[in-house]
Amino acid sequence: MGQLSFFSAEARQPCVADLAGLLCGPGRAVGFARGRAARIAVPLDERWRGSALVAALGERNVQARVALVPPPAVEEEPRDPEAVDVTEESEPVEVEPPPDVWEVATPFRTDLAGLAAQWGEGGAKLVPPDFTLHGGVLRMWALASGRWAESGYVLGLDPCAPDTHEPLQKALASSGLPATLLKSGGPALRVVGRRRLERLAELVGRAPRGVGERTWPAA
Repeated sequence: MGQLSFFSAEARQPCVADLAGLLCGPGRAVGFARGRAARIAVPLDERWRGSALVAALGERNVQARVALVPPPAVEEEPRDPEAVDVTEESEPVEVEPPPDVWEVATPFRTDLAGLAAQWGEGGAKLVPPDFTLHGGVLRMWALASGRWAESGYVLGLDPCAPDTHEPLQKALASSGLPATLLKSGGPALRVVGRRRLERLAELVGRAPRGVGERTWPAA
């Protein structure tokens, strides 16, 4: 790796503002006490992300916990009292259990209130109009939802906040990382090309301890 860019994670002091990267992905900010405090919670599809994020948040003096989120209860359909009961004659149907979903959550903090206000309006999640990506934000985004796919590096988006997808695509392009918006199997933004991947790897810095190279941006 050559000389570090001023915008790279390793050239900047970790700070609470980096948590915007969690909101670029599936993270959500929830306000409290009339906007005087807020917390951030991030659903994760893999356990290792939880440990890595808790450590990264600790570097920013933000304590957090990781926990397994129980699957939603499935309500049984009401049975027709006149229907014939053939339970004993029917073969049992195997139902696959839902995949594990982990969550990292911070406590309510006053220094997260500003971030929550910037990213929310009327209960909707929105990208701030003056939002700029830098290495610290990208690093948190990669920890929350980054992965390799289809010969490129993919940054997962929030499926429940479609209005954030195109603004984040534009923010990536402004950072020198033009990306393709993937809707199927996503949503996500995919960065391809050697120079762009080199740029991404430079910005996010080295893989944190415990994070495999195969899941971390590299040229």
